[in-house]
Amino acid sequence: MVVMEKKFEERKEPEIVYSRSVKAGKRIYYLDVRKARNEDLYLCITESKRRQAGEDEVPSFEKHKLFLYKEDFAKFSEGLQDVIGYIQQQFGGEIEERQEWKGDEGAEDPKEVAEEPKKKGLFGIFK
Repeated sequence: MVVMEKKFEERKEPEIVYSRSVKAGKRIYYLDVRKARNEDLYLCITESKRRQAGEDEVPSFEKHKLFLYKEDFAKFSEGLQDVIGYIQQQFGGEIEERQEWKGDEGAEDPKEVAEEPKKKGLFGIFK
């Protein structure tokens, strides 16, 4: 059993060779290109969402990860574009852009902001 613990401690996170973050409301999506032990590159998508903490508690973050390997990129991209197209069709092609979350310093509820919401196609980067 001691041997297993040692192997776990020696294991390190795969190297991140390229990264980009996308802020979306109370969530942040991290798009990390990582290098596997065999030198292959793959995509790790991490969703980080702030969890509500009490006044005396330190804020915490809930994280979910998705690993996408290069041999699956084409099928994943095709499926993603298909469902995005379906959603855009249901809303007439225009989706309201999410209001920027201001955290604790901006106590305003984004739904109550009087500013006219911006219109933008969902995931415009895939067009």
